[in-house]
Amino acid sequence: MAFISSLDMAASALSAQRLRIDIDLQNIAHQEDYNTEPGGDPYCRQLVVFSEKKQFSEVLDKYAEMANMQRTKKYDRGTYYLAHANKYKDAGVMVAEVIEDDAPFVPVYDPTNPLADEDGYIYKSNVDNAKEQMDLIAAQRSYEANISAMRAVQSMLSKAMTLTGK
Repeated sequence: MAFISSLDMAASALSAQRLRIDIDLQNIAHQEDYNTEPGGDPYCRQLVVFSEKKQFSEVLDKYAEMANMQRTKKYDRGTYYLAHANKYKDAGVMVAEVIEDDAPFVPVYDPTNPLADEDGYIYKSNVDNAKEQMDLIAAQRSYEANISAMRAVQSMLSKAMTLTGK
């Protein structure tokens, strides 16, 4: 069943990276936005925060439980499998939250604009195209790496199936 867990982990990473790519593309689409009302803020760059599906304390508790089981029970094949069956259950990555970047908005001097503040500035979005392009490339490469991992697991599973004759 480790094959299934490996596929689940890669699938969760694919899903998370897809959301990251969507957010990057949204940021790029809004990079030229200005504030739309006097005193209002323009579009603020969004960032994706990833997290593990399992909390670290849950992992520690699971290993402590497995250690207690090892001390109390004599191993045979079934007991060993039961102790390690769910080792990677719900492992993978998830999107913890989407946050706003705290970088300042870009002031543009335009005193004739009706949306300008008392100093004559309107504010442009804090999205930097170079940063977004770099983040997009990193997300794409991570996405491709997870696809490669899924293909490797699929290949191993296929080979195992041919070896067992099923």
